[in-house]
Amino acid sequence: MHMADALLSPAVGATVWAGTAAVGGYASKKLKVQINDRMIPLMGVMGAFIFAAQMINFTIPGTGSSGHLGGGMILAILLGPHAAFLTMASVLTVQALFFADGGLLALGCNIWNLGVYPCYLVYPFVYRPLAGEGRSPGRLLIASVLSVVIALQLGAFSVVLETLLSGRSELPFGAFVLLMQPIHLAIGIVEGFVTAGVIGYVAAARPEILASVAAARPVAAGVPLAKVLTVFALLAVLTGGAFSWFASTHPDGLEWAIERVTGRGELSEAEHGVAAVLRGLQEKTAFLPDYGFKADAAEPAPEDSAPAWPGIEAGTSAAGVTGAAIVLVLVGLIGLGIRSAGRKTGSAP
Repeated sequence: MHMADALLSPAVGATVWAGTAAVGGYASKKLKVQINDRMIPLMGVMGAFIFAAQMINFTIPGTGSSGHLGGGMILAILLGPHAAFLTMASVLTVQALFFADGGLLALGCNIWNLGVYPCYLVYPFVYRPLAGEGRSPGRLLIASVLSVVIALQLGAFSVVLETLLSGRSELPFGAFVLLMQPIHLAIGIVEGFVTAGVIGYVAAARPEILASVAAARPVAAGVPLAKVLTVFALLAVLTGGAFSWFASTHPDGLEWAIERVTGRGELSEAEHGVAAVLRGLQEKTAFLPDYGFKADAAEPAPEDSAPAWPGIEAGTSAAGVTGAAIVLVLVGLIGLGIRSAGRKTGSAP
């Protein structure tokens, strides 16, 4: 559900960018009083895992479409809303800057749609009441599936509203929303079960993590995290480096809906103005565009040729492992910066 710049007007993109930046400032301020040395590596490793997991599209049977994990609920449940939002923002920023996945003008919308809803609306008002304190497997499953479905429905509807407010007449509200909501319902159900599996593993391996997040406090110093960190770090490397070869070749839910409405998978991009400038910047920063080597991206595919599956490409593996590593470092630096700022604030007279 990564939006391209072509879907947005500069006014809408800038407005949502401002709102997203405000939420980022709020999250950083709140995290100052909660973060510790235990949370920073957990944020980094989970961010790397979500980056890699988003590379794997799964086919939605009978539709010709596919979906991928958003990951916002996984991050919110394991990190808390503030750390989760900043981690998701980091993942999406790395994707846009270095892999040309989602536009730079649309980055604020993408962070809002995939970060704000799961972290600040669905987690506190849906997941926590449903999961309860006992966190039985059944309640975790129901809470995970329902929460992910609601978060994705909100995000998909926001995409429709953002294109409507941008004046994209090629995407009439009625036709677009009637395609976006059902396909993301199907995607949300699949992601919900994956989320339940991830949370179930952590609940069995280190239930203290869930208890700490629920109580809005850092993970205690005595809780060993090495096993959980190792498992998710290995999953990030394996997923980005090898499992990504087996991603579905069908268009994702957003691209599928656009193609159904307009007859083509992409809308024309602006040749001048802010969007064009940002596109030029992205072309310079994206050293692995579309999760592959630039040389591969420059070679035109033969007409009417179906993409190879599995897509066993060195460029895909390089993108997966490199991107996960960049997210790990970036989130770690953000965490260290917030911790340092919090200590300075706490020591001030």
